[in-house]
Amino acid sequence: MRALRHTPDPYGSGRPTAYPWRQTLVPPELAKDQSLMNKTRYIVTGTALATLLALAGCGSNSGSGSMPGMDHGTSSASANPSAGSTDPVHNAADTMFAQMMIPHHAQAVEMSDAMLAKQDIPAAVTELAARIRAAQAPEIEKMTGWLTSWNESATMAAGDHSSHSMDGMMSDADLQKLEAAQGTEAATLFLTQMIAHHEGAVTMAKTETSQGQNPEAVQLSKDIVASQEEEIQEMKDLLAGL
Repeated sequence: MRALRHTPDPYGSGRPTAYPWRQTLVPPELAKDQSLMNKTRYIVTGTALATLLALAGCGSNSGSGSMPGMDHGTSSASANPSAGSTDPVHNAADTMFAQMMIPHHAQAVEMSDAMLAKQDIPAAVTELAARIRAAQAPEIEKMTGWLTSWNESATMAAGDHSSHSMDGMMSDADLQKLEAAQGTEAATLFLTQMIAHHEGAVTMAKTETSQGQNPEAVQLSKDIVASQEEEIQEMKDLLAGL
């Protein structure tokens, strides 16, 4: 490889340069004004630096921490609190629906467990109790997860609603009767109680459908109405056949 030949610096520095094409940048007759050119270059550079510092100061004063013209994403996220948030959109109706339906479902599971532990229960009634338990236990977990993600309490505030004031909820005395009953008497009592229990759940779910905001909660309320209205009719038919 041929060694690169150094040529005198055309800017008058006296230093050799390895870039001979620089000789075409400044005519020899202007080389004597090189000191003036250097001063001008320093002034321009200083002015540009001052401008950048001023712009950076404006950007920091905006509070966004980004350069002007580059904060569109931050503004958008601030305007929409649900963007990238762990707190999905919901309203008071969604919260109340979940807080009330969780203990309501829990009691239905308790009643179903009581039936599944008994002997001499008609197979159709036992099968219904198993279906109710299988459907409502996972929904309890789902609604509990919603309340956690919404930063809401999993239980209602004291004085909002007692468990017995919720539509269709059985009293302790009702549950004790179910526990003590056997055979056809137990099946009859279970169906009678669960019909009222389901009717209460349907009423609560319809309120969520009309007033709720969270898409998942509203969809669950619609599913509850559809499935439990169907089960209400099924239980009425079973009750008529006992």
